Amino acid sequence: MSERKAVVKNADMTEEMQQDAIDCSNQAMEKFNIEKDIAASIKKEFDKKYSPTWHCIVGRNFGSYVTHETKHFIYFYLGQVAVLLFKSG
Repeated sequence: MSERKAVVKNADMTEEMQQDAIDCSNQAMEKFNIEKDIAASIKKEFDKKYSPTWHCIVGRNFGSYVTHETKHFIYFYLGQVAVLLFKSG
């Protein structure tokens, strides 16, 4: 199991939830190779743990501008791959 180095770029969420997002993303990247599948896995996990509605974007090159619920946003890199996870709705 190769743990990728997490670099949090922006976050509005508890330390505990941030670590959970990183762990969850690492597990998803172990299981899946396609970014869409990684994102779906992270989203499903967070919907289950922290109630819906979560959105997840995973990729190497994307821009974004989102509105999120307070204390429910994180943007970080795991190695070369960026993960944007936020709750809205």
